[in-house]
Amino acid sequence: MSKNLNLWDKAKREGRRLSFITAYDCTFAKLADAAGVDGVLIGDSVGMMVGGDPHTLFVSLEQMEYHTRIVARGVSNALVMADLPFGSFEESPEQAFGAAVRLVKAGAQIVKLEGGAAMADTVAFISARGIPVCGHIGLTPQHVHQFGGFRRQGKTQEAASKLFDDAVTLADAGARMVLMEAIPSDLAREITQRLAVPTIGIGAGPGTDAQVLVMHDVLGLNPDRAPSFAKAYLDGATLMREALEQYAGEVRSGSFPTTPEADLTKLKS
Repeated sequence: MSKNLNLWDKAKREGRRLSFITAYDCTFAKLADAAGVDGVLIGDSVGMMVGGDPHTLFVSLEQMEYHTRIVARGVSNALVMADLPFGSFEESPEQAFGAAVRLVKAGAQIVKLEGGAAMADTVAFISARGIPVCGHIGLTPQHVHQFGGFRRQGKTQEAASKLFDDAVTLADAGARMVLMEAIPSDLAREITQRLAVPTIGIGAGPGTDAQVLVMHDVLGLNPDRAPSFAKAYLDGATLMREALEQYAGEVRSGSFPTTPEADLTKLKS
């Protein structure tokens, strides 16, 4: 754990940018790790990307434990971060620590929680007990109802000043990283320059220490739901649909399978 976090601290000092990607299962986690991605986030976005939910609020701590466990199995080098889901940490620092312990035991090396200065005591409590914490400010999806939807944050001077103070307060409380989502790029750059800990951006411009995107957006698997700031590096939805259409067509035509029996000698025991 400390080795991975120390590498992130060193990259911050040296001005090297790093990458995060979400993953929700072992297969995609292995692919991300083999590709050299620096961090893998088990996000509560699993509810939207895997479960088809309209937001992240339905995700339970038990679900996050399960997905953290299977993702961690596929990661050998990247930093493993897991989200504390809605309702698992807001009641008290003690509640938050208990939830964080469960995610660490499932394989997380650092936990992420949403909220600004109001979460400072919770961040300090968890950090003082040996669990690294990443703060999350800006568009915090667990507050979607309060925001009135998934809306860009920090657009006014007052709102920007509050986000700046939130970031500084979280870092001072012991947060090892701060993630900033959907805020103005100038503000994200200013916060990054102010903080000694690494910052991670998503829809926050190029001035942060690291970037994170959702795996499904990067692979083009959810083109109709991808946010405007995401970039698809593959038309995955089309490629996968074409492969499945080809498979179904070959079964119907009788061209698959080509032999009456499978070669069991090629199967792993």
